[in-house]
Amino acid sequence: MLATYRTLLPYLKPYRGRYIWGFFFLVLVDGAQILVPQCIRRVVDLISAIPEKGLNSPDIFRLSGAILGLAVLLSLGRFLWRYFIHGSSRRIEAEIRQRLFDHLLTLSYDFYQKSKIGDLMARTTNDLNAVRSAIGMGLVSFIDGTAMSAAILAVMFAQDPKTASLSILPLPIVTVLILFFGGMIGKLFQRAQETYSAMSDTVQETFAGIRVVKSFVKEWWFIHKFADTNEDYRKANMALVKLFGVFFPLVSFLSGLTILILLLVGGSKVRAGTMTTGELAAFFSYLQMLIWPVLGIGFTVNMMQRGAASMARINELFAEKPSIASPANPESVSADNNESAIAIRGLTFAYDSSPVLSGINLTIPQGKTVGILGKTGSGKSTLLKTFMRLIDPPPNTIFVCGKDVRTLGLAELRSLFAVVPQDSYLFSDSIRHNIAYGIDEILAFRDTTLAEAADVSALARDLDGFAQGWETVVGERGLTLSGGQKQRVAIARALACAAAAACPRILVMDDTLSAVDAETERNILHKLLEKRQGQTTLIVSHRVSTLQNADLVIVLEDGKITENGSPQTLMRQNGFFAQTAHLQKLEEG
Repeated sequence: MLATYRTLLPYLKPYRGRYIWGFFFLVLVDGAQILVPQCIRRVVDLISAIPEKGLNSPDIFRLSGAILGLAVLLSLGRFLWRYFIHGSSRRIEAEIRQRLFDHLLTLSYDFYQKSKIGDLMARTTNDLNAVRSAIGMGLVSFIDGTAMSAAILAVMFAQDPKTASLSILPLPIVTVLILFFGGMIGKLFQRAQETYSAMSDTVQETFAGIRVVKSFVKEWWFIHKFADTNEDYRKANMALVKLFGVFFPLVSFLSGLTILILLLVGGSKVRAGTMTTGELAAFFSYLQMLIWPVLGIGFTVNMMQRGAASMARINELFAEKPSIASPANPESVSADNNESAIAIRGLTFAYDSSPVLSGINLTIPQGKTVGILGKTGSGKSTLLKTFMRLIDPPPNTIFVCGKDVRTLGLAELRSLFAVVPQDSYLFSDSIRHNIAYGIDEILAFRDTTLAEAADVSALARDLDGFAQGWETVVGERGLTLSGGQKQRVAIARALACAAAAACPRILVMDDTLSAVDAETERNILHKLLEKRQGQTTLIVSHRVSTLQNADLVIVLEDGKITENGSPQTLMRQNGFFAQTAHLQKLEEG
């Protein structure tokens, strides 16, 4: 557990001054609390002496004033230690969450293929709450419990060692219970956090795929799936509740025994005249105050174990390293570069043992439009991902503007491309902001930049039909738009991004016209090639009609280039391209 908390030291260090002030006021409050029973002792003794000595009003008023002053000091001190300690823990929580979010964005594409979004969300929310409790209230319970226990025991033993030693006899058993239950709490809480992650993932997956859920009338299946994960979470938490249900009543019972012992021992001393009524009242107050520090130790163990379990889960994410990173000394692409836009030399790539791409050799000159055709699973999307190092190609196989992609910085490399991915992902924001997403300085560009992109992508004709036009907010993942509209927004986003770039970009369209009709497709391609004359464009499609105006078309089959040439040349070869064109014409006819 200590090793886990050492990872928090860099976050705690900047706030050490605030924590010191917080602990100062916390100890000051403890000191003030210790004085209250002494005032009560004197007041009770003064009242007890009234039948013999009469009412001593000045002393009673002075003591009452002292108690009132201590109450004011306690209130102010409690506010200040909360301000410094809880305020710091909240700031640290925010810093860790920000750093964790920043770190997650540095991780490579493959990390998100193996990680569940619900689990990541649980770690950045629920687990961080537990860490904040540990470095906030957990530390308070520890310092407060230690200081209060030591001070109370010191005063009690100074006042009456025999009565004090007999009264606290049950407390060592509490220490044993804390040590016994402490390890169990950490394991059970980690299990609770893991089930919470599973439940969060179920919720996220269900709502993200709500269209599919409703289309297949599978609400009942997801209701049962959530019920199972919810029940697992309940059981995991009930295991903790049962443990606490045994732990805290036992501690309270043993603490109550201390009061019983005091009444027996102290009461007999009061009757014998060796202890005053005020001293017994002070002892009683001290024992009542001692119950909180004892319980506080239990709270400390609980929160520290929870915090350690959660911090361990967070550290697992921090330990993840991006599998693809910029080189230590990256090269740069010059603005006046005249090399080929993309050159592929002997590219062979495999996710596991079976090659997805094999022996690819291809040169794409700048300013050309290149089409890529192939069956599903032929390696088209994988080939595109190697260009931008979304997956890492072998060294000296992919060259962009004459530079090996593995020698370029990731930011610069990817800034050379304007991409319309196969999955037309939209954010839950306005259409305007979704299109302007790739522009670094959105406000610096006139609406005409976005309007031109919307016109080329054939989105402009739909804007009048939207309730708020450009400001229409689409649902999560563009839920409120049709498939074709989402694709056209994604195309407009890539075009706006390319238009705003300081240097020419390679436009990549990965099967992004599949959801639009043939006429709309022809209009988009005509305007696209007209507007982007002289710019390099890569178009992946299953439709031969999409590639008719390309300068060059390659056909991928089983990860290999089997055909390479202009559309007219490939039509004469009667290969896969010509056969696909013939079949698609028959389907249209």
